[in-house]
Amino acid sequence: MSTTATAVEGEHHHHGPAKGIGRWLFATNHKDIGTMYLWTALAMFFLGGAFAMVIRMELFQPGLQLVNPDWFNRMFTMHGLVMVFGAIMPAWVGFANWQIPLMIGAPDMAMPRMNLLSYWLLPVALLVLVSTFFMEGNAPAFGWTFYAPLSTTFAPDTADFFIFGVHLLGISSIMGAINVIATIVNLRAPGMTLMKMPMFVWTWLITAFLLIAVMPVLAGVVTMMLTDRNFGTAFFDASGGGDPLMFQHIFWFFGHPEVYIMILPSFGVVSQILPTFARKPLFGYASMVYATGAIAFLSFIVWGHHMFATGLPLAGELYFMYATMLIAVPTGVKIFNWAATMWRGSMTFEAPMLFSIAFVFLFTIGGLTGLMMAMGPADMQYHSTYFIVAHFHYTLVPGAVFALMAGTYYWLPIWCGRMYDEKLAKIHFWLSAISVNVLFFPQHFVGLAGMPRRVPDYPLQFADFNMIISIGGFVYGLSQLMFVYIVVKAIRSGKPTPDQVWEGAKGLEWELPNPLPFHTHTTPPRVD
Repeated sequence: MSTTATAVEGEHHHHGPAKGIGRWLFATNHKDIGTMYLWTALAMFFLGGAFAMVIRMELFQPGLQLVNPDWFNRMFTMHGLVMVFGAIMPAWVGFANWQIPLMIGAPDMAMPRMNLLSYWLLPVALLVLVSTFFMEGNAPAFGWTFYAPLSTTFAPDTADFFIFGVHLLGISSIMGAINVIATIVNLRAPGMTLMKMPMFVWTWLITAFLLIAVMPVLAGVVTMMLTDRNFGTAFFDASGGGDPLMFQHIFWFFGHPEVYIMILPSFGVVSQILPTFARKPLFGYASMVYATGAIAFLSFIVWGHHMFATGLPLAGELYFMYATMLIAVPTGVKIFNWAATMWRGSMTFEAPMLFSIAFVFLFTIGGLTGLMMAMGPADMQYHSTYFIVAHFHYTLVPGAVFALMAGTYYWLPIWCGRMYDEKLAKIHFWLSAISVNVLFFPQHFVGLAGMPRRVPDYPLQFADFNMIISIGGFVYGLSQLMFVYIVVKAIRSGKPTPDQVWEGAKGLEWELPNPLPFHTHTTPPRVD
């Protein structure tokens, strides 16, 4: 199927493809929709980053300087919500839209119009969320986890807009996931069995099932909030016979699989990139598929580890402790397989490879601190300190975000037909990789020393580390402007993509759309 045929597929057949802004408003082909998802995610990444910069400026030194505590609470609430629902998830859906049809040899996604609807719900939902800043009562300040009764009894009316926004985001996610599953199950090219699919397609298939399973749970908990707030129910109100702890159980039953929704596509991208630049096949393909499935399954039965400090019964605490430790097994399988893929390969270190290697190393650090927090008794010390912040940012920033960067550099030559500037991309990598560690590594130390998370001020003993953390944050944030420059420069004036994108790379057959001829035999693997 040629690219041109793909572009027209599902469009206004009578009038030819739409032009100008109509091309984007009414796009039904997977590439345009994928592109819109990616640009939206990038914009939200910078908005969420701006909120984080306010947090780090406030914490640059002790004392209250920039914002009052209420405003500080709004900052970390909106930072979390915008980054999770506005940046990382839509970015992965953009990747799915672009790559899944190309990788399985499909002409498009299975349901092009639903694809368009699921995209357009996203900017609307995000506007509903961010518009709360301009309302009486201001943006919600109850944290991205919006625990009851903070979000039910004590939150301003804007919390209802927040609930509406979350509903729209959930509908968008569910439709996107249905589309991914329908596409992968029904539109694979002849001969492509499930166990021949590229790893990125596998990780997204599993992610889509996670989305369909847990998004309705989120919808349920925000609907219970809505009725508690406006219709006199008492799901989470103890004075009416409800239970505020039930909120946490329902929320984390959604919330824990959610963190895997954000990271599984990363595993897929890295599993595509490492074999390319190591110039040998992925080590242990089948075990990677099964490990991904195991992680997805286990993610449903460990939610209680977020609640070790709530007074769970001992049996419950022990169960959640062991179940959580179990996730380390399939995750370890993946990490060892990635290491074995690189082992004795003819490696070259282009930007996608650098980001992928950094991903493997730094995500492993995040995993190891997660294992520490899985220990119930130890978690009583870590709980709600900066140690937690350090842990989940190691999984989500050098984890999800680095994989997104790696995937962008890897596939951009296919997406826009032009190459990016490799030298600038490497500078972007080193700035990001160094600053991200300056930003998040010291958070382990202040956390273990007892600094609570979500505080606008702190005792003098934490001052030096916080200054270092903030400087790391500013450098990391500014480095991402360079990423935008590199991408825009590639699109506008990059060299045309060569026939073979990555010199001497194996296994790209399924990833290149047909019009770019693929020569497996032209370039022998380089041994540098």
